[in-house]
Amino acid sequence: MPRILIADDDPLLRALLQHRLGADGHDVIALEDGGDVLRSVAVHKPDLIVLDAMMPVVDGFEILRRLKGRPAPDPTPVIMLTALKRDADIVGALELGAADYLVKPFIPDELSQRIRRVLAAALAQNSTDDRARRPG
Repeated sequence: MPRILIADDDPLLRALLQHRLGADGHDVIALEDGGDVLRSVAVHKPDLIVLDAMMPVVDGFEILRRLKGRPAPDPTPVIMLTALKRDADIVGALELGAADYLVKPFIPDELSQRIRRVLAAALAQNSTDDRARRPG
């Protein structure tokens, strides 16, 4: 069962996502502020992160920068789910390493499909990386 970490400061949206993604067969961890995300990633090792851009303590762009900007970037795929829809925000998140970007309001079925696609791509990449590391 894939583990998904949701980080969003809106309690209704967190509840909706927990319910929907749980019904899709995911183990869901939900956080309301960006300050807890980096610690939770280290502890829970999620398979995917759904990340809002505008959160208290640490915003989603800074979290993305910290996860992906390390010398050894965190391989956890991140889908940005935010109300920010300017081209600069979308392109900036993708340049920082987001796997996908979805603007609120969103269609829950679309998010479910994007999650499936990103998880499948991550699984395929991990299989390729494992084969490349095996001795000859």
